[in-house]
Amino acid sequence: MLHYRLDGPEQGQPLILGPSLGTSTRLWEPQLPFLARTFRVIRFDLPGHGDSEPLPASTVEDLAELVLEVAAAEGVDGFHYAGVSIGGAIGATLALRHPTRVRSLAMICSSARFGDPDSWRERAELVRAEGIAPLRKATAQRWFAGPPDQALLDDLAATDPAAYAACCDALAAYDLRGELAGITVPALIVAGRADPATPPPHARELADGIQDATLVEIPGAAHLANVDQPDRVTQALLTHLANVDQPDGVTQALLTHLANVDQPDGVTQALLTDLPAVPGMRVRREVLGDAHVDRAVARTTAFTRDFQDLITRYAWGEIWTRPGLDRRTRSCVTLTALVAHGHLDELAMHVRAALRNGLTPDEIGEVLLQSAIYCGVPAANAAFAVAQRVMTEIGEGEA
Repeated sequence: MLHYRLDGPEQGQPLILGPSLGTSTRLWEPQLPFLARTFRVIRFDLPGHGDSEPLPASTVEDLAELVLEVAAAEGVDGFHYAGVSIGGAIGATLALRHPTRVRSLAMICSSARFGDPDSWRERAELVRAEGIAPLRKATAQRWFAGPPDQALLDDLAATDPAAYAACCDALAAYDLRGELAGITVPALIVAGRADPATPPPHARELADGIQDATLVEIPGAAHLANVDQPDRVTQALLTHLANVDQPDGVTQALLTHLANVDQPDGVTQALLTDLPAVPGMRVRREVLGDAHVDRAVARTTAFTRDFQDLITRYAWGEIWTRPGLDRRTRSCVTLTALVAHGHLDELAMHVRAALRNGLTPDEIGEVLLQSAIYCGVPAANAAFAVAQRVMTEIGEGEA
């Protein structure tokens, strides 16, 4: 099996990250802290790259099947996917051959066909005969518009020559130009304007051929655009992934209708268009439930919009997505804080959230008992009453 690394919360949506030819899982380190706040990130090494053993794989389809083995090892069915260069080609192949598995696709400095097949066969022959060393200078010029990343060049030097050559053969045979319309998932296509390997016309061909594709061209970026311009690529990825989880058209129409009842001036239409894409909205929905969040969004006005934006971005997008505590633990901490300060309306909301996060009524009772010692008996008495009412309302039985 391919070597892979796991980062981010166990309950996060799976996001598989594919590397470029000659690199390793290290390639995604600039984006990892941001993606792993929310997603269960799976980074893999190509055969003979990084810590992967040289495995038999002569086509991009073979590489895609190896990625599915990694997903199976982690019990992952559906997943988001992002890849650089050949990593993007693997993602496109997965989206075509296994459309029910891929939720969204991001192709960074990638292509539907990587140039003349003969040039890849010639490179494969060179590497088999002389090793990786002859490629180092030319590769650095292709990879970086700015200062070279020495660690990534070291990864290239450590790559197994036979495995590298096999990937070259796979790229020589790869051609999805006639199949792009078959990719139906939301897709992000990122081009580096200074990329000599897959220049912007390659990205435009992908964006024109994939029906639900967004094209982003990044200045000052060569073939490893996520290293040359990490902030721009990270922002593009976060926006793309957030848009995948926006409410569907029916939900959006309902929210607009409800908002217009209270806001006949139409101001809320703009609010509803903007708020679902705010970072943290997906986690807020997962913890509090769609019904609660839909009501909160529908009640948003021009006066309260900035506050809604604040709590969604920072409470849900920054704190609740951090990997240091799981959601059960965060619910325990939140319940205790709300008891201590007597915020009973918020407590009711977070009792429901705690149940959604996997706490049992008995465990919630233990949290409230602990609070009685450190926050005071009167505060805990009121909290037990609130929790009992909530559990009765939702049919959880006696606390």
